[in-house]
Amino acid sequence: MTNAYISGTGFYVPPRVVTNDDLVREYAIETTDEWIEQRTGIRERRFAADGVGSADLGLEASKMALEAAGIAPHDLDMIVFATLSPEHCFPGSGVYLQDKLGLCAGQNIKYVPCLDIRNQCSGFLYGTQVATAMVESGQCKRVLVVGAETHSHALDLSTRGRTVASLFGDGAGAAVFEGTEEDKGIRGIWLGADGSCADVLAQKIWNIRDFPFVELDDEGFGRIPPQTLFAQMDGKTVFKHAVTKLAGALMQALGETNTKIEDVDLFVLHQANKRINEYVANKLLKVPEHKIVHNIERYGNTTAATIPILLAESVRDGTLKPGMKIALAAFGSGFTWGSAIIDW
Repeated sequence: MTNAYISGTGFYVPPRVVTNDDLVREYAIETTDEWIEQRTGIRERRFAADGVGSADLGLEASKMALEAAGIAPHDLDMIVFATLSPEHCFPGSGVYLQDKLGLCAGQNIKYVPCLDIRNQCSGFLYGTQVATAMVESGQCKRVLVVGAETHSHALDLSTRGRTVASLFGDGAGAAVFEGTEEDKGIRGIWLGADGSCADVLAQKIWNIRDFPFVELDDEGFGRIPPQTLFAQMDGKTVFKHAVTKLAGALMQALGETNTKIEDVDLFVLHQANKRINEYVANKLLKVPEHKIVHNIERYGNTTAATIPILLAESVRDGTLKPGMKIALAAFGSGFTWGSAIIDW
């Protein structure tokens, strides 16, 4: 069987840097740099400008990934776009990215198909599963997987929303998956979900079970209660499940591939909270610190974008080299989670 491997990676973050102190000065959030950094490991994040959306961020990351892979947009057979912050309720962001890449009617007759994935922080790993299956089966030669988020436009940037607002930032990462006959690539992907915890971390802007699904005022305009407009999170429950599910996902990946922890050269974990990753790696799995990469201190939690951004940065700074064995793992809202072993 043809092996699927990642032939190119790319990332993009908006130029605007927002530090923890900026949250206090600019938005009057009652918190401190020390409070946020001690509990999350985050010192700053990026915020996109007005008028910039997830497909715009994904475009820049995709350009870098395509260039690294040495291919043009029209060489793609499929686009998989993972995000919890799409431009609109529908359609998904994938088609907007397709248009920006010049792959639409009047631009290219290939009509590259687009698939959007709503698995939040584990979205890139779910996308990796799709891309790997498409390449290994021969249905696609090249698949672009993008994780992109524009969190800042939907955060409650006030003291009321500080628990969530301090965590998230904007950014995008992308990877090109191709087939190879060489003995390398994706060795396996394992995914999981637990819908009984779906309400623990959620943003319920509307409820489609209601009629009308958004309450209307006397003049027929929609009214969205503030408590549903922004994301709500039970932090303690999320932390508890994140620790156990991340550790479990990694152990499953290692076990399924008969890989020992010491055989892994690099652990690339979702950047939700540095304290979670440190607990999983240091306390539970006993992974040496030098084998773990982090960027949450600079970008915050970019949800579906964290793993592809880490991959792209690690390639460019020389941390991730050909021939290395790496382990990926993520956990997020849903709850959903996943892990993968890759021979780079």
